Amino acid sequence: MQNNKGLNTICTHVGEVEDKEFKGAISPLYMSSSYAFDDVETKRYPRYFNTPNQEALCKKVAALEHVEAGLIFGSGMAAVSTTLLAFLRAGDHVVLQNALYGGTFNLVNEEFDKYGIEYSFTNGLKPDDFESKIKKNTKVIYVETPSNPLLKITDLNAVVAIAKRHGLISMIDNTFASPVNQNPADFGIDIIIHSATKYMGGHSDICAGAVASTRENINRIFHLAKNFGGSLSDQTVWLLERSMKTMGIRVKEQNKNAQRMAEFLFDHDDIAAVYYPGLPSHPDHELAKSQMRGFGGMLSFELNEAFDASLFQKSLQLIKPSMSLAGVESTMLSPTKTSHSLMQPEERERQGIKDGLIRFSVGIEEPEDLISDINQALEKVRLTVRSTTH
Repeated sequence: MQNNKGLNTICTHVGEVEDKEFKGAISPLYMSSSYAFDDVETKRYPRYFNTPNQEALCKKVAALEHVEAGLIFGSGMAAVSTTLLAFLRAGDHVVLQNALYGGTFNLVNEEFDKYGIEYSFTNGLKPDDFESKIKKNTKVIYVETPSNPLLKITDLNAVVAIAKRHGLISMIDNTFASPVNQNPADFGIDIIIHSATKYMGGHSDICAGAVASTRENINRIFHLAKNFGGSLSDQTVWLLERSMKTMGIRVKEQNKNAQRMAEFLFDHDDIAAVYYPGLPSHPDHELAKSQMRGFGGMLSFELNEAFDASLFQKSLQLIKPSMSLAGVESTMLSPTKTSHSLMQPEERERQGIKDGLIRFSVGIEEPEDLISDINQALEKVRLTVRSTTH
């Protein structure tokens, strides 16, 4: 582990492949899918997650999350599904918080019954909500904080205490926070999962996943992962390493911009609600302050009832109405049409995910330009509202 190094130093230097032949400043890219098997210390194969570029990048992920080892996957959901199934088998039970990324929610609801795995979603995010769902056959407790899309905060100390009391493996989706803002291992969380497509990639041009934990846990995940085949191509691994070199700088700038955007939207007459843990009005603001170094680049908001969320997004000129999140460019989307579209409407309503909710991934642009774009889009919608009411 490289915990004695600073964040940007880890981002820049840990997990590099040394160019021993030409002494280049960056990692060389090893594209081979076939390596020698005789008279070698390691038999390398892309599906075994151990090509030179794969192996090196895993060290960067581990160092950033303050743990012993990591694995890189072909997508965030490959990381989520492989990790959960590595620790669950038929007859086991898992407790998951109800505020989850839609893909994870769908994985559990649509697939776990086929494997004979029992599951329970909490009613909320308080310690009692988790404790009340635990059974004799519970093996895993799974959380996501901040949550997608309402930025709810889960108490990591409380989750770890519950997991230890019942002998459970604790897992977290740390995508929204990124290792820049939150290191769950420092609180005792066992396994940290990322959609590396997001802040680790940061440029909306790759798809990847990552898992970080103890070497023992990673070995267990690897033995299933090599059979599932969810490895990442070396070219994408190389691109991901390049992107992660600037993650600390990018995310800190996005933190600042998101705080500014949240405050602007909170004070705006046309905005009905803003969800951002950096706002004192957020119900989990103090908890977020206690376990996060920064509040992140993600927020959500609702327009006043008379305003059409779809028309508003179509009226934006700088901010892109676009899928996914965490790129250097600012984007917005409607969770009910994208990330949580497969969730039953009743469940979305139960969780407070309204049709008019807009998720805002704040980029690195000048905040004044983002404010100007939002204002002009709101004015267009406002004029439309006026014309239809007269």
